[in-house]
Amino acid sequence: MIRNRISRRTFLAGSAAGAAGLLVLPPRAFGANERLNIAGIGVGGKGHGEIQDTSKAGANIVALCDVDESRAAKTFKEFPDAARHKDFRQMLEKQKDIEAVTVSTPDHVHAVASIMAMKLGKHVYCQKPLSHSLWEAREMARVAAETKVATQMGNQAHAGEPIRRGVELVRAGIVGRVHEVHTMTNRPIWPQGMKERPPGQAVPAGLDWDLWLGPAPERPYNRAYVPFAWRGWWDFGTGALGDMACHIMDMAYWALELGAPESVEAACEGITEESAPLWSTITYRFPARGANPPVKFVWWDGKKKAGTKEIPNVPGAEISEGEDPKRWDIILIGEKGKMFFNRGSVKWVLKPESLLADLQDPPRTVPRVPNL
Repeated sequence: MIRNRISRRTFLAGSAAGAAGLLVLPPRAFGANERLNIAGIGVGGKGHGEIQDTSKAGANIVALCDVDESRAAKTFKEFPDAARHKDFRQMLEKQKDIEAVTVSTPDHVHAVASIMAMKLGKHVYCQKPLSHSLWEAREMARVAAETKVATQMGNQAHAGEPIRRGVELVRAGIVGRVHEVHTMTNRPIWPQGMKERPPGQAVPAGLDWDLWLGPAPERPYNRAYVPFAWRGWWDFGTGALGDMACHIMDMAYWALELGAPESVEAACEGITEESAPLWSTITYRFPARGANPPVKFVWWDGKKKAGTKEIPNVPGAEISEGEDPKRWDIILIGEKGKMFFNRGSVKWVLKPESLLADLQDPPRTVPRVPNL
């Protein structure tokens, strides 16, 4: 089958999306004689990239905080003039020149670090997922409204051209009124389905395990948690859904203006009191919105066992129609046909291909982020 792709003129008309997240800096940060003073909370791993990006955006990196000296070593080396801390509480209380923070810790620390910073008048850029629980998210929103500081959650592709152009095209009716959406991910790429906590091990040099645990229940250290595999444990992470849904579901949710679902139904395997499941299929049903029909919105993650093999948990052939689901974030099904979408590219596929014949160039109605 020939894959006709919508032209670059139609989809892009500009630069491709930037993948890096940037803190939204107040305009005065870019003045000739003043730069916003930024502190990083969690600066190893993903936090390293956040600090680099905020520095490139014009920030002055004045403080770096991490409970793991080895994970943070690269960032410490790149910003030798920044003060170093292990405990974000002490950093925020004692270092008075901090004006804004990035929070790139494991999920269970997002809320406590962000709320403390906001209450002290600091602007906050917090990595996704915004929080470890719904209650924490509501508290963060409440404190942000009360303190009136600038806040942003790290959902980088939301600012890029593919998602924003995708929103415009869906709203312009590229596949007609959408009634069904499927989103899929290769996550988890860490262990899930654990039934028991592993035994204690020696804490690595440079890691303050007590500070890493923060508000989570106490337990002995084990490398099954740190530095990477914590996402699969309920006390620290939010599983595949918490890791990727805000990225993958974003374009369709935004384009269709979905709001709150009427119902949610989940099927999964391997879920325990300790850990997220091996796989899950979650079906959200959203009500009609004006002239737009109700929407069935399905999330797919993980792998299923088939004998001795593991196969990805993805939509069936009747949905994918020969397309490899691993290539796509979203399949939108409308009254005219289907759109296969990936947030990192503009090389999308429409089915039937005849949709291309009547394709117009909808106006750009969604504001673009400068320099992306």
